[in-house]
Amino acid sequence: MTHFSRYALALLFVLAGIWHFVHPATYLTIMPPWLPQPLALVYVSGVFEILGGLGLLPVRTRRLAGWGLLALLVAVFPANLHMALIHEQLGIPGWAAWGRLPLQLPLMWWVWRVMRQR
Repeated sequence: MTHFSRYALALLFVLAGIWHFVHPATYLTIMPPWLPQPLALVYVSGVFEILGGLGLLPVRTRRLAGWGLLALLVAVFPANLHMALIHEQLGIPGWAAWGRLPLQLPLMWWVWRVMRQR
C-alpha cells in the first residue's frame, strides 16, 4: 500500500503541475492581485509541482522533494484563500472554494508520510 500511496501522490502533483502549462488561466484567476508576475508564478509553481512529484519516487530525493512540496503547499495557500474570497466572481460554489482550504492539511500530512517512506 505504501508504494501505491507514493505513486498516487506523485501522479497528483505531476498532473497538477502539467495543468499549470496546459491551462494557466485556471491559476491566473485565483492569483492575489498583490503578487508580482502572476504568469511566471503559475509556471514556477507548476515546475515545482512536477519536480516535487517526480522527486517523491526515488528514495534518494524523497525527503528533499517532500520538504519542497510542503513549502509549495504553504506558498500557494494565499492563492487558495484568494479564490475562496472571490469565489462568487469566479462562479465557484462557496462550499467548494472554502472547503478546499482545510484539505491542504491532509494533503500536507500525506506528503509528510510519503517523504518518510524508505
